[in-house]
Amino acid sequence: MPDWKSEEQARAEIKALVSEYYNQFKTKKTYKEGDRITYAARVFDEKEMCALTDATLDFWLTTGRFSDEFENNFAQWIGVKYAHLVNSGSSANLLAFMVLTAPELGEKQIKPGDEVITVACGFPTTVTPILQYGAVPVFVDVTIPQYNIDINALEDAYSDKTKAVMIAHTLGNPFNLKAVKEFCDKHNLWLVEDNCDALGSKYTIASETKFTGTWGDIGTSSFYPPHHMTMGEGGCVYTDNPLLNRLILSFRDWGRDCICPSGRDNFCGRRYEGQYGELPKGYDHKYVYSHFGYNLKVTDMQAAVGCEQLKKFPFFIERRKHNWARLHKALECAEDKLILPCPAENSDPSWFGFLISIKEDSGLDRENVVRYIEGKNIQTRMLFSGNLIKHPCFDSIRGTDKYRVVGDLKNTDYIMNNTFWVGVYPGMTDEMIDYMAQVIIESIE
Repeated sequence: MPDWKSEEQARAEIKALVSEYYNQFKTKKTYKEGDRITYAARVFDEKEMCALTDATLDFWLTTGRFSDEFENNFAQWIGVKYAHLVNSGSSANLLAFMVLTAPELGEKQIKPGDEVITVACGFPTTVTPILQYGAVPVFVDVTIPQYNIDINALEDAYSDKTKAVMIAHTLGNPFNLKAVKEFCDKHNLWLVEDNCDALGSKYTIASETKFTGTWGDIGTSSFYPPHHMTMGEGGCVYTDNPLLNRLILSFRDWGRDCICPSGRDNFCGRRYEGQYGELPKGYDHKYVYSHFGYNLKVTDMQAAVGCEQLKKFPFFIERRKHNWARLHKALECAEDKLILPCPAENSDPSWFGFLISIKEDSGLDRENVVRYIEGKNIQTRMLFSGNLIKHPCFDSIRGTDKYRVVGDLKNTDYIMNNTFWVGVYPGMTDEMIDYMAQVIIESIE
């Protein structure tokens, strides 16, 4: 048995063993041509494993000291006043929309039947909360090769029922924030930035440059393993608005009125003094619910991993940019048959992936191209739903007033039929990027 003199010594020795374990069994093997190239993967070392061990030894399990540390450091890094962890990026989107249905928002409260402008070309959980709360998603088309909302359709999509715009930055490429923000300001609309695929991207308006996710009223992030950084599962909701911040905390933590941190009682000093709703005066404030909420909190083990990932994040961003630029340069010789992606004007993307569309007159079929690439052990992905309203989940509401479409979604359908993407995650080497380029070129020849 170890002769530990203190818990501190025990922790140090346990983490030293974890570090040795990582170095012996988990260090990445050298890439050889033909090895499987996934579209994304976790990039970590012994520091994440030791942080996870530290949190496990605390055995606090729910939100705790590591969560506090991450939220504070993340908010400072991205440049917002408030940031709160949740258990996934999808929960982050749910929470971001949910708070906009709060009665405290007065005339700006989103109610059933109100409309929210969005796109059908993206991930479903950007749209799902809108439908679940009885609001009406209004779908507009996107542009190619930016793959973001067509700002020319915004005014056509607007009605006296419009309350918000909720859209994602596609695979790291920011949408036209200047135009969308001006539209939202003009009509007094909420702007929710789904930043799950674009963490670390920057956008400039006039002379001001900020991270995506911080231009709108609320930003969301995902920390699922393929994303820019990982906690395994996890997400974040962030804002500069004090009222929205208070609502985020309530809806995330069961809908309660109390703001006491987890595990702490009477933080406000008025636990038994208030009068709420029709409850008896002095009812325990920890069990007063001002909203219909959920428990969407993250665990401290996940947050501990995130604390170490955040330290590596500047390198992750730069490596993604490097890989994207190298792949783009290598594929420029194939632009007669392929549409290569293009960064948005006034943006500095932190790329999540590399989008490729087959040109209409190329004589190529995407299925054959993708099958060839996959056959060479390179993983590909579609641009998520392609066109969300074509999916079975819309069968029960298709043709009803539960949603509205503006225009013909021509580019959305084109992407559904002709577009795919490959990864540029920071664990990729130049050799892997070059091999991918070689195989992609072979696939169209």
